[in-house]
Amino acid sequence: MEHRLNRRSFIIAGGLTALASTRILGANDTLRVGVIGAGGRMGGLLEAADKVGNYQIVAVSDVYGPHRDAIKQRSNGIATTHVNYHEVLEQQLDAVLIASPDHWHVRMAVDALAAGKDVYLEKPVTHTLEEGATLTRAVRSGKQILQCGMQQRSWSHFRDAVDLIQGGSLGRVPQVRTYWWQNYLANMRHATVDTQALDWKQWLGGAPDQPFSEEKFDLWRWFWNFGGGAMTDLFTHWIDVVHWAMKSDEPRGAQILADKYVFEHWDCPDTLQAALRYPGFDVVYEGSMASSIDDGGLEFRGTEATLKLNRSGFSVYREGVPAKNNPVLRADSFQDGTISHMQNFFDCIKSRKEPNAPVETGVAAARAGHIANLAYRRGGQIAWPPKSAA
Repeated sequence: MEHRLNRRSFIIAGGLTALASTRILGANDTLRVGVIGAGGRMGGLLEAADKVGNYQIVAVSDVYGPHRDAIKQRSNGIATTHVNYHEVLEQQLDAVLIASPDHWHVRMAVDALAAGKDVYLEKPVTHTLEEGATLTRAVRSGKQILQCGMQQRSWSHFRDAVDLIQGGSLGRVPQVRTYWWQNYLANMRHATVDTQALDWKQWLGGAPDQPFSEEKFDLWRWFWNFGGGAMTDLFTHWIDVVHWAMKSDEPRGAQILADKYVFEHWDCPDTLQAALRYPGFDVVYEGSMASSIDDGGLEFRGTEATLKLNRSGFSVYREGVPAKNNPVLRADSFQDGTISHMQNFFDCIKSRKEPNAPVETGVAAARAGHIANLAYRRGGQIAWPPKSAA
């Protein structure tokens, strides 16, 4: 018999487990927020912030004029507009939201922290392995709050799933399967870019100088100079949940089969199968950017039960239970976790408490993707940490 999960408690295998509680704050002073990187993902962050409420966009920085104008309009004309993000950091702000391309993340976040601003930093928080120590040091050497954009950490049913796993309801978990399929063939957009309104040189930043490319500007995640492909864009979310649930955050090695079968002009592979070995368990990932059936999710395969988890909810399937009686437990998502994650960030700005996704979690999640990409570049396999040359 299937049990429906309520917000407070659930019963599985005769045990009672408390659900994650939802924090509710009373009215507080309006937070003054700066926006850095005003593209598509920033729109999603601001929609979440709108639902949390009690904030005002004071300034926006983006190298593309229409992006700046859209945020100014969103702020009811209040926000000042800037090409150089340093000018945003000079404003009287409580916090900044950063959703630039990956290659700008650490530089912008470090500068914002140095300017005394709290930071919401989109994932992956780093663009290279080396940047992890830089970002961590910048956060831990000061008193500012940095929330990594790993919204599953605040998503109620993900928190409940982690409680189940850590409580032993699945038995021993030797394997976690992760996957994410998206269809860029069907969803490819080709919005015309007004190059007269774009500071391409500023957009490139520390990346090698190169001619303007509409595709690189729009699909930068798939070019090594700016992003890291599926392993840092998509896998980063899922491996963070694995690290959290399994209490282990650094692989011992990685193997990968990956290629550019569909989008040959990208730098990053569009079709991937990867395996990462952690102490006592393995994590596998598979995905394609030309097929979207099944979307994305995780499967924690335990000796006593399997938990299948995605952004819509989760289901638990008991070993030895007839199919007609499985799943024995199911939970549905009731709200986009980005809303709760932004609420947690706003709460921590006021309370000065540690956020749900502190810097170490974001660095570890990005690191796993970087290690898999390094394996791809080194013929498909790598031990971690790499053995030094004799």
